[in-house]
Amino acid sequence: MEFQDKELSCKECGATFTFTASEQAFYAEKGFQNDPSRCPDCRAARKRQNGGRIGANSRPQREMFDATCSACGAKTQVPFRPTVGKPVYCRDCFQANR
Repeated sequence: MEFQDKELSCKECGATFTFTASEQAFYAEKGFQNDPSRCPDCRAARKRQNGGRIGANSRPQREMFDATCSACGAKTQVPFRPTVGKPVYCRDCFQANR
């Protein structure tokens, strides 16, 4: 598919920006259906404002808990509060026991 540069208007600041052919190819490769609606500056500002998370269903950063792997004894972090008496595995041991 042959792409050509397009001039778009930013919905945030109204500035005109170029949606390059290479950006269009990237969007197509990723399966994105829509052209960007914000200029690169407004996209970057929005990312900074949202801490890198974009979209209505962005989740807050997951709380991690310190633990010791039951198999190898390595210090690790898990996304749940460990329960006494139940084994907790580091990433490597968990993958090995799947």
